[in-house]
Amino acid sequence: MADLHWTMPIARWTSISTAGVPGVEALDPMVRRRLSRLSRLALQAAYDCARSENPLRMVFASRHGELARTTGILADIGAAEPVSPTAFSLSVLNAVTGVFGIARRDRSAATAIAAGHETLGYALLEAYSQYETSPASPVLLVYAHEPADGVYGDVDDDAQSVGLAILVGAGEPDGHLTCEMTADVAADARAADDADTQSAAVLRCLSARTTASWRGERAAWRWSWHDRAA
Repeated sequence: MADLHWTMPIARWTSISTAGVPGVEALDPMVRRRLSRLSRLALQAAYDCARSENPLRMVFASRHGELARTTGILADIGAAEPVSPTAFSLSVLNAVTGVFGIARRDRSAATAIAAGHETLGYALLEAYSQYETSPASPVLLVYAHEPADGVYGDVDDDAQSVGLAILVGAGEPDGHLTCEMTADVAADARAADDADTQSAAVLRCLSARTTASWRGERAAWRWSWHDRAA
């Protein structure tokens, strides 16, 4: 695995962390009532960050995606109950991108990513790659996380639900986010100030406009904020 280093212009960002269920008032009520809490977290963050920006390419990232909905579908199958076609269609990872694009009448490209503990880091890389192919067209990165159901065992290091949206490009940037990944770093070499999760590190970097880091099994990640391009 090669080391990676890139810098991306950030127009704005927003995050949601709540025990409640976001309203997503921008959506039609008939659509809202079918959405899971994960989708609502993602879409509320997306709308808050995108504002009137349209068209807008989108990168959606979630480690587990609609796992709660899928678990419910499997439970229905196990109980010989009929499976809702709507529930099935909204259980795929890229369901959020479809709902967002249809509601905004935006046919721009959308990508969905799940990469384990490193999901957010690689989503940032995907957003940067898409932006570099066409810098005149902004990219919206949306990350959403909900802990996995206990039926799957202890698979989560992040017990918090979160929705995060970052707008890359779109005119004069508020600042620049530099992302670094150093491969083949021993997992037991964790520094005292390393965050417990990637999302915690990125949020710390964005909110405090500072440097934050996270260490995985095969790589160390580092994010830093700059008022100007690094």
